[in-house]
Amino acid sequence: MEATQISRSALDVEWQRLQVIATNLANMNTTRTGNGGTYAAQRLVSGPVGDFAAEMRVAGDPDAPPERGVMVYQITQTNSGTRQVFNPNHPHANEDGFVSYPNISQSDEMSMMIKTQRAYQANLVALQAAQRMFSSALQVGRQG
Repeated sequence: MEATQISRSALDVEWQRLQVIATNLANMNTTRTGNGGTYAAQRLVSGPVGDFAAEMRVAGDPDAPPERGVMVYQITQTNSGTRQVFNPNHPHANEDGFVSYPNISQSDEMSMMIKTQRAYQANLVALQAAQRMFSSALQVGRQG
């Protein structure tokens, strides 16, 4: 069942990554957050559940429960800064008439969304393939 656990963990991580990207896109024209600052784009940092040394220990001990899959390490703010737009009539304009918006590139976010969707789809296909293999193995076992 390791294959399904790995794919399920990856599906969860990619779903969370899509949520972070959607939040960035939703806030790209936000001038103020709840605490008064400018919104900063976020990135999801993910990686393997276990480290290489732990995997080697598990490989040497068949009774040890393996740590498989991926997980979210953290969601960090980027240092992309702000973009200044001249709009002296805006209520958040500074004394020079400029409004600060988060420096979020819609095209970069959309590209990342497409990559994330493809990773999600690939893991879904892998999960379905593993389930078909387990089902076929059960069918062979019933016939024997």
